[in-house]
Amino acid sequence: MALLLQILVTFSILSLVAVGGANAVLPEMHRQLVELRGWMDDATFSQLYALAQAAPGPNILVASVMGWRVGAWGGMAMATIGMLLPSAILAWGMAGLLHRLRGAAWLKPAQAGLVPIAVGLLLAAGLVMAEASSQFGPLPLVIVAISTLFVWRTSWSPLWVLAGGGVLGLLLLG
Repeated sequence: MALLLQILVTFSILSLVAVGGANAVLPEMHRQLVELRGWMDDATFSQLYALAQAAPGPNILVASVMGWRVGAWGGMAMATIGMLLPSAILAWGMAGLLHRLRGAAWLKPAQAGLVPIAVGLLLAAGLVMAEASSQFGPLPLVIVAISTLFVWRTSWSPLWVLAGGGVLGLLLLG
């Protein structure tokens, strides 16, 4: 029971700093699950992340899959509740506050200031995943850089990056 409570608390805290979605907290998730708690190693973390991203559905699946690996079905439930409930309560409260403050002059610049934070968190997530794949040397960092530039500078769907990553993974691991 203590493990399930630890999973719930860990993912609840991650939920509250997930500006930009579950992928934005990937570096902190890695730090919590791999480095601090030792619940899994780098390779397992990377594989579970890849599995969650390959599955159809929201990015939140990464938390569910990680929770399942650590604490079976109960761990999956606690990780999912932990990632969803605190941020949902916060979003509900903020929506009401933003509705009341919708005419405030400072609101738009404050919201625009969150964009670079979300971008930085997502870039950090890519770097952590590249580092966790260190068995391939600097190649993962090159892939992150190329993928970032592709998504940023072209109007093509980011799904092309996902497809390219799948083909590259087959070539490297197949």
